[in-house]
Amino acid sequence: MKTALTIAGSDCSGGAGIQADLKTMTMNGVYAMSAVTALTAQNTTGVTGIFEVTPDFLRQQLDMIFTDIRPDAVKIGMVSNSALIEVIAERLSFYGAQNVVVDPVMVATSGSSLLETEAVSTLKASLLPLAALVTPNIPEAEVLSGLTIRGEADMCEAAKRIGEERGCAVLVKGGHSVSDANDLLYADGEVRWFRGRRIDNPNTHGTGCTLSSAIASNLAKGFSLDESVRRAKEYISGALAAMLDLGRGRGPMNHAFDLRGEFSKEA
Repeated sequence: MKTALTIAGSDCSGGAGIQADLKTMTMNGVYAMSAVTALTAQNTTGVTGIFEVTPDFLRQQLDMIFTDIRPDAVKIGMVSNSALIEVIAERLSFYGAQNVVVDPVMVATSGSSLLETEAVSTLKASLLPLAALVTPNIPEAEVLSGLTIRGEADMCEAAKRIGEERGCAVLVKGGHSVSDANDLLYADGEVRWFRGRRIDNPNTHGTGCTLSSAIASNLAKGFSLDESVRRAKEYISGALAAMLDLGRGRGPMNHAFDLRGEFSKEA
């Protein structure tokens, strides 16, 4: 069985972070592992607290994983400060990690900040060059590229700038667009669009975590980058279209949706 590692923060409400990643990886057919960067007190409406692990403890987690059950792919999500980013970059380089997918989580769906401002430069300099793919949404792509994105031409230019500066493939997610959910993949100097219809579902908490984890899972299984993105987009679109609503508020998105279009019994 192929294996995948998520390096990210914990979401106590289960809709995002490592909880979403582990569910997604499992439903996409790989053995899922996690290294926790932070505990968060959050739900679909906001984040009220972040408790970061120490760099040394994060290093210990990574060492225990790589020296026993080596991951075939690595997904990186919420990493809130420069010291933690540097540990991840150093350990991934040391172990020669492959199929690294970086989801540059800067702001939660609720609007809460999850990345210190000064850590953005460390992320760009240390982590992105190790990535097979980086998956920013439009606001994150603006920060990483320094460009303003107002349409598809801007998405292309931003993806190209990030990819050429950092030596990685870039998937700019179009979910923040008003009328569609078209994603742009820039890889090896070429652009490919993954078109999608906007699904009128307010339960979008954790969708970025789910997409990047699904991509990493498919890379772990040996699929090409294009095919991994296609399969992951199909997976997340199916989950959103199922319209499950939990709780009294908007409810976290259900991440136990499998590729047959069914929900697992654990859901």
